[in-house]
Amino acid sequence: MTPEFCPHCGAELPPRARVCPECGSCEETGWSETACAQGLGLPDEEFDYDAFVREEFGPGPVEPPRRRVARWVAALLLGIFVLWYLLQ
Repeated sequence: MTPEFCPHCGAELPPRARVCPECGSCEETGWSETACAQGLGLPDEEFDYDAFVREEFGPGPVEPPRRRVARWVAALLLGIFVLWYLLQ
């Protein structure tokens, strides 16, 4: 027997409805929550998102060599300035 309202989403159901027109829950699945997610192509619980991102986008951004050198030079100059300031 079809309920008056969908137990899953609360939408009003037409008489003798087999499927909720709003969320897709149906009589065969017991008007369950899984009915609205079936066939959407969603990943299962074992899906490794980090592996997917690495596969799609690579290992990550690569810092240009010039920027690395600039950081070392800036750190060295800052260190020299701090030592000079402390020794005076």
